[in-house]
Amino acid sequence: MRRRRLVGVLLALLAAAAAGFALRGWQDFNAPGPLGEDRRVVVPKGAGLGRLAELLAERGVLHRPLAFRVFVTVDGAQNRLQAGEYEFTAGISGASVRDLLVAGRTVVRRLTVPEGLSTATVLELVRSAGGLVGEPPDPGEGRLLPETYHYSYGDSRADLVARMQHGMDEALARLFRDRPAGSPLKSEADLLTLASIVEKETGVSGERARIAGVFVNRLKRGMRLQTDPTVIYALTGGRQALGRPLSRADLRVEHPYNTYRVHGLPPGPIANPGLAALEAAARPAATDALYFVADGAGGHLFARTLREHNRNVARYRRLSRRLQ
Repeated sequence: MRRRRLVGVLLALLAAAAAGFALRGWQDFNAPGPLGEDRRVVVPKGAGLGRLAELLAERGVLHRPLAFRVFVTVDGAQNRLQAGEYEFTAGISGASVRDLLVAGRTVVRRLTVPEGLSTATVLELVRSAGGLVGEPPDPGEGRLLPETYHYSYGDSRADLVARMQHGMDEALARLFRDRPAGSPLKSEADLLTLASIVEKETGVSGERARIAGVFVNRLKRGMRLQTDPTVIYALTGGRQALGRPLSRADLRVEHPYNTYRVHGLPPGPIANPGLAALEAAARPAATDALYFVADGAGGHLFARTLREHNRNVARYRRLSRRLQ
């Protein structure tokens, strides 16, 4: 009888100790954790609960990995934790860590592609973007729509480039379909090429449609476009800046992209135009201007006749000499 009573007392003490341990563990699981500052941690695919708990403890997110394992298991959440890159806030509790991993609220990364870059330059941006894997394919000049793209750690560069290309394809199809009657642009490729020239000619939003209108007027009249950015592309292939002003010899170079020598549009785009330039090329402003030249203040002076244009050119050259 005495032995039974002793065994009962021991079992009661063990039960009380277990209950106390469980209570303290539960309190610790829900209490603020040891993380002193926000920290990003990549949870690898296939990591078991034990390895995950140890990893989070090593990175200072969890104080007691065993308690995390126990209560995640009790909750039945061990098979619902998702891999990825997570932003853990300072003092995050084990319970909140579990909720974050179950919800899969991973870090959203961003890559902004500015308008007017060559495809070679865009692909370098993609290669240098952190968290992506693989090599990006080259879809050709002008095929990537500039904008801000969101992605997650571990996404492929090929998939991101495919999204850029899909965005450009959709924009071209929509805008080409809505172009006005009588447009000299006979294909989506023509629209893309003209938009790329407009993009490189001006960064002034209020000028794009007017500059597109000048080029459309020249195309309709069979005039050469005579646009400097195409000559620069002929000389550099879009892979680097020219680094100097164009010379008269440059304007005489034999090249299919030299619009001072060839009529019509060049064989293809010279950059990746943004949506605003695409819209301007598809819906150019109604204008009687056939010429434009820089005004020295970031914009352009437009002219209807060659005589007026020559006066504008002389004015620009005088201004340039004063500024030298």
